[in-house]
Amino acid sequence: MATSARYTTLIFDLGDVLFNWSPRTKTSISPVTLKRMLSTPTWFEYECGKISQDSCYQRIGNQFAFDPVEVASAFAQAQDSLQSNNELVSVIQQLKAESNGTLRVYAMSNISRPDYKALRTKPADWSIFDQVFTSGTVGERKPNLAFYRHVLDATHANPQSTIFVDDKSDNVLSARSIGLHGIIFDNTQQVARALRNLIGNPVERGKAFLEKNSKNLRSTKDTGESLDENFTQLLILEATNNWDLVSIEDHPRTWNFFKGKLLLSFPPDLDTTSIGLTVIKRDEEVVHSVLDEMMEYTNADGIIQAWHWLPLLLTYFDHSRPRFDPVVCTNVLSLFYSYGRGHQLNQTFQWVYEVLLNRAYLDGTRYYCTPESFLFFLSRFIRLSDSPELHQYIKPLLLERIRERIGANGDAMALAMRILVCKSLGISDEVDARSLLPLQCEDGGWELCWMYQHPSTGIRVGSRGLTTALAINALSAANAWPE
Repeated sequence: MATSARYTTLIFDLGDVLFNWSPRTKTSISPVTLKRMLSTPTWFEYECGKISQDSCYQRIGNQFAFDPVEVASAFAQAQDSLQSNNELVSVIQQLKAESNGTLRVYAMSNISRPDYKALRTKPADWSIFDQVFTSGTVGERKPNLAFYRHVLDATHANPQSTIFVDDKSDNVLSARSIGLHGIIFDNTQQVARALRNLIGNPVERGKAFLEKNSKNLRSTKDTGESLDENFTQLLILEATNNWDLVSIEDHPRTWNFFKGKLLLSFPPDLDTTSIGLTVIKRDEEVVHSVLDEMMEYTNADGIIQAWHWLPLLLTYFDHSRPRFDPVVCTNVLSLFYSYGRGHQLNQTFQWVYEVLLNRAYLDGTRYYCTPESFLFFLSRFIRLSDSPELHQYIKPLLLERIRERIGANGDAMALAMRILVCKSLGISDEVDARSLLPLQCEDGGWELCWMYQHPSTGIRVGSRGLTTALAINALSAANAWPE
């Protein structure tokens, strides 16, 4: 699957997509009745040029018991109400400009010759179209497949490289049935977002978002408050290898989750320290002294502990409230194995393995919101360990478990983590890559997703910066797979 711009052709419907109109007229014909008239076989024949306009109005008048003159007046007033959807036209103009002339745009409309002639008098940028195809000229109408095939033959467009936009689901279904990527028009903003995500380069757009917001990629609580912390900044640094993007308060030894004033109020924690010392290398003597201290925080079962302070999300170097979390344990294991001391946490490792084996992570963990967080940090642990025995022991099970998650519901961060775990294990995840792509926002970043949670208060914390950094890496990985 290629995630760079692989769509080179756009085909748009005109009415109710690129032109808006009102069925309310000054006649006695109601909007509902007028729309019913537009769905009759008589109107279809008129659109395809098989009967004249006068014959069409006469037959519809007879069918609905209206004077043909009033029918003609209602249709004329509806036609006069047509107005260009300038917002969508502007998006098309931008996409064409950004493509450097490679994007072709066509219109494909069920409209008679006389009505199309009248439509062309409306103020609109008709130059966006390379060609316009109408049912009145072709003699076929949507959703008949012959109309679609005519357009594809005439334009030499590859269906697999073509996007079709229409407000009617039947028309989109026909387009999809012959290989086009169909979008049902619901509102301009949603369609504009879908078009940018399908045509633009998602990786470059994501990088531009990160650069635009460099040094300001803060985390956000679900209460709406921003949160200055080091943990997410370290993960963004690891994902991007770009110091210019992050704002980190460096720590020479143990790391604190918080930055700024809160840093003075709370002690360092095991989780952030483990991430910090694997992302930013320190003198080995310093690291080993930290590992010695960490060894003091194991419970009676030999499992490394996680401690938290109730109002906030922390896993402190503190014996006051013992807790353990498999993600925290996995991150501590990553640090120990990175410095050749993994054997000292055999019981912690075995517990993490059992969590994986028995799928105990499926509802998230104590401090992490999604099952993907556990699988992602576990794949990171494997990557940071140079132990062949460990790889042989745990990788087959992780491979089995991540395959179980492919295609499951998930937000953008969960999808990105899933793709990256698959990539680290040498398998592809095209299903989740296709789901991740349309979640990119207009500004190029991905949506805010919750990563951490506080078990007592329910407060969740997430970062658009981290979601975007992981999504970029995931789509870059997906793009490396063969078509």
